Amino acid sequence: MRLREDVAAPSRLALVRHEGSGSSALDVAVAVALLARVSGGELPSTLRLYRPGPTVAFGRLDALRPGFDDAVRAARNHGFEPVLRGPGGQAVAYHAESVVLDLVVADPDPISGVQDRFAELAEVLAGGLRSLGVDARTGAVAGEFCRGAHSVNAGGRTKLVGTAQRVVRGGYLFAASIVAADPSPVRAVLTDVYDALGIDWDPATAGAVADSVPGLGPGDVEAAVAAAFAERGAVVAAAVDPVTLALARERAPRHALPAEA
Repeated sequence: MRLREDVAAPSRLALVRHEGSGSSALDVAVAVALLARVSGGELPSTLRLYRPGPTVAFGRLDALRPGFDDAVRAARNHGFEPVLRGPGGQAVAYHAESVVLDLVVADPDPISGVQDRFAELAEVLAGGLRSLGVDARTGAVAGEFCRGAHSVNAGGRTKLVGTAQRVVRGGYLFAASIVAADPSPVRAVLTDVYDALGIDWDPATAGAVADSVPGLGPGDVEAAVAAAFAERGAVVAAAVDPVTLALARERAPRHALPAEA
């Protein structure tokens, strides 16, 4: 499937692949810094894939719930760093056996294509997972975490990929997290986090790619996702440049949560 360039990703992307920084707040801030620079015309549209540390990424609306402080403590009690992410949605969790994707694209009209992007980019990600032998489909799973109509699931039973977006003038950020293996810590932390937030969900719906194809890990998932985007256009290897990294360091405190939220 080849996406229409005016709806989803452009046919040429800078591809950044790296390990996480060791700070979940900084990792989240890099995505926001890239969005600022790409939408401002300073950088080309960029696909970033990285391996995170244990993180619970809360949405801004989560912070308004009465149980938010308890949810932040629950994340820390499980050894996950709590952060406020840029895109919307409810809390998601990922760890070192996961891959996080940030697609940052310059777009003069980013609002009109939001729903089409959700649908079409979810299909790109599902296609990448299918290339690994996973029965990957798009659509919500009843009782899933961070509910969304364009999740990627395994056989309609477990959620593998959650997606979210943020739009600004001149561009958009499409973000996704994929648990490649070892979903038990994700289930455990989200059980306590969602309980604190007062959100109902079914922990059995949180799955990993390796549940479908044992032995797969984040390296396999990262390669498959990169290949899925490369099939529809050119990707050029790149790195997070010093200016973007400096901007991210400046913004990281906005995404960090204090010891007592």
